[in-house]
Amino acid sequence: MERPAVLLASTVSLWFRRLLHGRRDRDRQGQGRQESAVANAGESVATVRTIQHDLRTGCTECGACVKDCAFLTQYGTPKSISLGRKFNDPSHRTIAYECSLCGLCTAVCPEKLDPCRLFFELRRLQVAEGFLDKRPYRLLTNYEQRSSSVLFSWHGLPHGCDTVFFPGCALPGTRPAITMQIYQQLRQRIPDLGIILDCCTKPSHDLGRTAHFHARFSELTGWLTSHGVRTVLTACPNCTKMFRQYGDGLAVQTVYELLDASGKGEERSSIERREVSVHDPCPLRDDHRVQAAVRGLLSDLGFTVVEMRHHGKQAMCCGEGGAVSCVNPRLSNGWAILRAQEAQQRLVVTYCSGCTAYLNRVTPTVHIVDLLFRADEPRRGKEWATRPPCTYWNRLLLKHRLQRKMRLLMQESRPNWK
Repeated sequence: MERPAVLLASTVSLWFRRLLHGRRDRDRQGQGRQESAVANAGESVATVRTIQHDLRTGCTECGACVKDCAFLTQYGTPKSISLGRKFNDPSHRTIAYECSLCGLCTAVCPEKLDPCRLFFELRRLQVAEGFLDKRPYRLLTNYEQRSSSVLFSWHGLPHGCDTVFFPGCALPGTRPAITMQIYQQLRQRIPDLGIILDCCTKPSHDLGRTAHFHARFSELTGWLTSHGVRTVLTACPNCTKMFRQYGDGLAVQTVYELLDASGKGEERSSIERREVSVHDPCPLRDDHRVQAAVRGLLSDLGFTVVEMRHHGKQAMCCGEGGAVSCVNPRLSNGWAILRAQEAQQRLVVTYCSGCTAYLNRVTPTVHIVDLLFRADEPRRGKEWATRPPCTYWNRLLLKHRLQRKMRLLMQESRPNWK
């Protein structure tokens, strides 16, 4: 194994290389993004007007969405928001950045309206017309940029690979050893499985940075399809949603479904038996197969699942969604507190690293993989989920370890990597 000093030197070298070539790439993409922004603005204006009309004429103000949403409880029904604000005024559109975009309002609406789409399109319009204040989101956008940089990303494909494991950003940073264990477990079923360390760019998508998102995500999916990849196995609900919505024909399946089918959740005597509640991440509120797989794994481990009032299709946001905490932390914390109240002091199990970290501040919460791969030490998630800059170092070490492992596995056939 290379010494830390050697790894640090190679890291610095990659950083400088990125700085030298970054400006040239940005200039080349700038004009195309400006043209896309103009098109996005016109599209969003038309969509906003259509949704406004639907809300004004179709919303009965029954209150079904308001009683379940911290955002609407503060600002009123979708109809009253639509009637009371002039969305051609950029200052009136900033309300959209206090919506978590979780989609609960759409899920519970008896009139089948889609208020969530309104706030998403308002974000797109705000960006397309150049009125987004980027300052509150710098930490988030910088994190995204680093995650997809040459320093932290790596595409490892064995010869003949058509399926890849895409763990996302947070899992490798907070649980690098578990990420490696999941990959090794999956390789027992799929010997030619590849692994992609990269970012799905969902933060930009949700902020409304449409042109930027499509440029980056299409580059990623284009690379995968051009190298013969047909299936992506995901661990992150956000990545799952992005690949399903914009994956350009790629098949998408979560690792939880595969682990459940392989019996990974077999009962272990060292685990303390107790009741738990499952927090379903809102990007997967409509994915009943993943929800069932997670509960199946917990059942096999010997846990009894007691459902919270909001679960499955009516899942509630953990508070991290939509980057609301960047502009209204009180509102985003209110989501987490509501979740803790529904858990009623039971251990919360989820399958999103972001949800785990956010909820764990107010109620004991673990990631399902913590129970699957740390069964002999069932501790709370925050005891091993580290914070920056340690998460970045974890990702560098994992990337280095995976590269070494790939070389050993493919001594005769050199893999394709980026």
